[in-house]
Amino acid sequence: MLDSGSTQRKHHRIRFLTKASTSKASKLVHLPRMEIINPAAEKYVQLHSSATNVLLQEIHDYTHQHHPEPHMLSGPVQGKFLSMVSRMIKPKRILEIGTLTGYSSLCLAEGLDPMGVLHTIELRSEDASIAQQFFDKSPFKQQIHLHVGNAHEIIPQLKEKWDLIFVDAEKTGYINYYDTLINMIQPGTFLLFDNVLFHGEVLQAPIKGKSAMAIQRFNEHIQKEERVDKVMLSVRDGIMIIQKLF
Repeated sequence: MLDSGSTQRKHHRIRFLTKASTSKASKLVHLPRMEIINPAAEKYVQLHSSATNVLLQEIHDYTHQHHPEPHMLSGPVQGKFLSMVSRMIKPKRILEIGTLTGYSSLCLAEGLDPMGVLHTIELRSEDASIAQQFFDKSPFKQQIHLHVGNAHEIIPQLKEKWDLIFVDAEKTGYINYYDTLINMIQPGTFLLFDNVLFHGEVLQAPIKGKSAMAIQRFNEHIQKEERVDKVMLSVRDGIMIIQKLF
């Protein structure tokens, strides 16, 4: 990967967790973020969706217990959404930009063609190492290829014909990723971009923060794009679904 309180239903809740080191011990510091989905509705949706499998639950629990930024995890509802999209498309080649601890990768892999391959790129070697350990436990371990490094440099080296692309990386790079990928892919290819509501910050005026402003520019960029069909969904933190038309 949220809206609402009083009459306008804006609910604020602690969302971000960052690590602050003091001597040998590390503690989590809470930063408030706008909740743009009513928490009760979020719980209701999860309750009435299929449960995650054991491995995904293990990744979820590990990330929330040990990772300094667990809010970055897709989570059960968005994860199931990614799985469903992949199953509908039945892709032979998937590209994921932003692996984190591997949760979304394994959700996307559920729809892979039996002979298909998923390439996932993670900048941080520590996260990549954790993700690989989880991949090795999965039935898709032979189909997932994990690349560590700068995605902007790695993508041109991957000579694949992509059927499905999921982008959940640095928000300031979204337009660059889109402009690069749209010229590489064939008509009919689907692209998913995560966090297009960016914790509700794009709903504020004026929009503040480097990442929020970058997301707003990206959303406007896609809105003007005539080569694609697109729809923005308010799933979790917002997902933009794009299909290249020509």
